[in-house]
Parts: sequence; C-alpha cells; structure tokens
Amino acid sequence: MTSLTAFTVLVVLVALERLAELVVSKRNAAWSAERGGRETGQGHYPFMVVLHTGLLVAMLVEAFVVRPDVPGALAWSMLVLVLAAQGLRWWCISTLGRRWNTRVIVVPGLAPVTGGPYRFFSHPNYVAVVVEGVALPLVHGAWVTALVFTVLNAALLRVRLRVEDEALATLPAPGAGRTTAGGRRA
Repeated sequence: MTSLTAFTVLVVLVALERLAELVVSKRNAAWSAERGGRETGQGHYPFMVVLHTGLLVAMLVEAFVVRPDVPGALAWSMLVLVLAAQGLRWWCISTLGRRWNTRVIVVPGLAPVTGGPYRFFSHPNYVAVVVEGVALPLVHGAWVTALVFTVLNAALLRVRLRVEDEALATLPAPGAGRTTAGGRRA
C-alpha cells in the first residue's frame, strides 16, 4: 500500500467517525429537546459543517495534486497526534454523555459538566479539533490545508466559544441543586 493510499484510508476512516458522531449528536440533541433544551448560535453552524467537510476534501485534493515526499518521522508523529485527538474527542463525548452534540444546546437546570477532561479546561473538545486540524493534513504533508483550516477554524472558534460560554452561563453552578442517591445535597 502506498503512503497516499494509506492516507486516503485514514481520511475515509475519520470521515466515517464524523458520521458516527453525527448519529450520536442527533440522538443526543433529541434527548435535550425532550427536556426543554434550547439551541443557540445556529448562525455559525453551517459554516462549521462546511469548514470541517472542506478539511477532509482539501487535504485529499492537496495530497493527490502535490504528491509530497513526506518524511516518515513527520507522518508517524502526526498520526500519533491524530489518534490522541480522537481519544480526547471521545473522552469528551463519553464524559458529557447524552448532553454532547455538535450544536450548542443546553438543558435548563442541568449544571455544567466538570468531570473528565473538563476538570482540566473548559473546552477540551476544541483542543482535539485544533490538534486534528493541524495533524491530520500533515500526516501526508498537506501544509496548505493545515494552515488554511487552522486560520479559518480560529475565526470560527472565536464565535463558537463565545456562544458556548454565554449558553453555559445560563446554567446553575456545578453542584447546585444536585442530590445524591440518598437525597442529600451534593
């Protein structure tokens, strides 16, 4: 198998993983809506979909057109970062459980999640997105795609983080109003 074929397989696997995320997201968004969840920031969502889809297409186009000679050390180190980003992404998804989705939906009365990777920083999923946006194209030397995606994603994240932070600010403080199985306040 050539490195270009292996890279294509990797990108297809990431695309399939994204489709799996969308299935989980849709199910979780319905769960949130059933509990009175409110969506905010719908205006930037189509740009996010186009940007992330464009990343997958652009890196393949760049790799097939440029056909760079990729040093093995670069390819392997970037692959390790891609895998780490996927691990972090799914840690975020599993930590948020039914509350995770690709949109900004908060369920009134539910305190923000503070466990898992959220113990360490506020938006760990976007750390995964940023790392993957650089590392995945660089697995096969798609420098232009990595650079363009990173710049556009930075602009998108400025909007997305503001929207998420404003939505999360409407929720009760972590631990407020929760009770343990024995009925005591947590």
